[in-house]
Amino acid sequence: MPRFLVVGHLVQDLVPGGWRLGGTAAYASLTAARLGLEALVVTSASFVPQELEGVQMHVVPSPVTTQFRNTYEGGRRRQVVAARARPLGLRHIPSAWREAEIVLLGPVVGEVPVRLAAAFPGALVGACLQGWLRHIGPGGEVEPRPARRWRGIEHLRLCQALFVSDEDVSPQEAGPVLALWAQQVPILAYTRGERGAEVAWKGIWRHIDAFPAVTVDPTGAGDVFAAAFLVALWEGGDAFEAARFASAAASLVVEREGLMGVPWREQVASRLQSYPDIVCR
Repeated sequence: MPRFLVVGHLVQDLVPGGWRLGGTAAYASLTAARLGLEALVVTSASFVPQELEGVQMHVVPSPVTTQFRNTYEGGRRRQVVAARARPLGLRHIPSAWREAEIVLLGPVVGEVPVRLAAAFPGALVGACLQGWLRHIGPGGEVEPRPARRWRGIEHLRLCQALFVSDEDVSPQEAGPVLALWAQQVPILAYTRGERGAEVAWKGIWRHIDAFPAVTVDPTGAGDVFAAAFLVALWEGGDAFEAARFASAAASLVVEREGLMGVPWREQVASRLQSYPDIVCR
């Protein structure tokens, strides 16, 4: 059974009456576990969560856990960071876990150094870019950085796949920025919610429509997409087949609140079978 390691902060998503667990580390690791892999998380937090059944945790103690307050207006998400846990580095990853076959770097507030991508030479390495493309204002307001000025891509050339959304790179700068990034890595996926995703593989771009879904909570869809994509790629699919698998998985998570929607492999297989015409074109 391959080991799927996710590095990044767990998040307390603040909701009326309290909070619920979120963040790339939570959604991606639980996706890997429900797809049948050995899922591992290295994170920094003030507690050890119990919600991630089947996921092994290494928690670096922190006075606080990263907290986000999310609001949705007109289909767009507005975020405020209410707290930030301690940053992570290679020294925090247990030595045995550094041999994981699949690795996903999943920063949410820049807590993972981009150079960490070079620490897993034998693995299938992917990275979600959102946490490096955010500027956090003095009041915690999250704003996108100008993607064209970001130089972190130079340290991610050892990644096999990068994942970024239209929340992270605006449509106005997406064209030239994504074209440049797609020259740096074998695979680049640009997810666009209900508008599907654009996937570049070896310089060839294709589009895949979103699978039909009744959206209840869009949080975590991109994280599930990234994890499912890497699993399918590891299992022998090409990038466009992996994108189809990932899109089906992402369509399932949005149909329930929070982590409750993270799908099992049987659910993904059923959705794929129900919509055979949805493929990368």
